Amino acid sequence: MLTEVPGVRVGHWTDEVARTGCTVVRLPEGTVASGEVRGGAPATREFALLDPQRLVARLDAVVLSGGSAFGLAAADGVMRILADEGVGFPTGAGPVPIVVGLSLFDLLVGDGSVRPGAEQGYAAAAAASSGPVALGRVGAGAGATVGKWRGPEHVRDGGLVAAAVHHGELVVAAMAAVNAFGGVTDDLLPPAELPGVGEAFGAAPGPEGTNTTLVVVVTNARLDKLGCHLVAQGAHHGLARCISPSHTRFDGDAVVAAATGGLGDDAAVDVDVVRLLATHAVERAVRTLDADREPRSPQ
Repeated sequence: MLTEVPGVRVGHWTDEVARTGCTVVRLPEGTVASGEVRGGAPATREFALLDPQRLVARLDAVVLSGGSAFGLAAADGVMRILADEGVGFPTGAGPVPIVVGLSLFDLLVGDGSVRPGAEQGYAAAAAASSGPVALGRVGAGAGATVGKWRGPEHVRDGGLVAAAVHHGELVVAAMAAVNAFGGVTDDLLPPAELPGVGEAFGAAPGPEGTNTTLVVVVTNARLDKLGCHLVAQGAHHGLARCISPSHTRFDGDAVVAAATGGLGDDAAVDVDVVRLLATHAVERAVRTLDADREPRSPQ
């Protein structure tokens, strides 16, 4: 759970009928973050701020949402609740909350006319807590599916997953909304079927960009933005270990990596250790998707 990192809070808004929702990760004061996009069809908001070359190092919240690009509006509600609390980057006009939004495409599952917006983002942020976090078909994972690249008969439910890795007092936790074009765990393509890859891609349902896996990694280590960027790269390696194919031009795969610094200045942590643990945390989280579940009925 991301909430195994002290100070991190997570909340959801879910429409179980429409099969969509949003998930808000609220981060403690002093959190530094970066990120990386490797998929070909991302839907993001304020992601450019995460570049290590950009001015702002802090991150106040991350919003994962369904609804494709429409769902990015959920970040407006998170901005509002944080502004009301006086949280944000200090300016002469008052604090400006730093909120990054990531969305996945779930419009072909459930009711595509229902999309998370500002009201739903506000509700998810207000519900955020440091307690146990619901996973599965909730929040941003409510309408997630996987295995689409091999045709409708191979489509299975994805969802919201999480895992944490501990190394002494160091914690690296990952949460992912898995809506991959590729397959996960037992859906991986056996080597004997490799000659049929071209035909499988040709049979894939839906237009380009109807997929995406969104990941948030949080550690209690103290890292700068460059270090967080390296951790985000490690998280992408975790996706490549358990999703095949991953990072395609049909996916919008994106990772945000945040460091709260909770271990303090005296705790020297090698960034490569954090990066390695992030790889394992992401892989472990994604592999918790039930490999024995039945394929979802095509819609």
